[in-house]
Amino acid sequence: MKKADFIKATAAKAGVSQKDAQAVTAAAIEVIKDALKKGDTVPFLGFGTFKISNRAARTGRNPQTGEEIKIAAAKLPAFKASPAFKDFVNAKKAAAKKAPAKKKK
Repeated sequence: MKKADFIKATAAKAGVSQKDAQAVTAAAIEVIKDALKKGDTVPFLGFGTFKISNRAARTGRNPQTGEEIKIAAAKLPAFKASPAFKDFVNAKKAAAKKAPAKKKK
């Protein structure tokens, strides 16, 4: 789903104009980005948590020359889905697995 498709679907579901849905979507993304920039986590109960994960500095290797290079530490945005959201996404798979077995005659 592209961002434009997301905005259309959000507008239809919320009963607002696409312009309003686009403004709210842009504002929500900015709020999440600002919070992550400050080092805060952004939890959405039943959906998941946006947070910053730290990648330690490490030594790498240039594949062309074989020379060792230092790779700086970095902060990475991350999203961890909640168990409820994972269950929702996997509901069809779980239902298919739990189907009763056919009895042999």
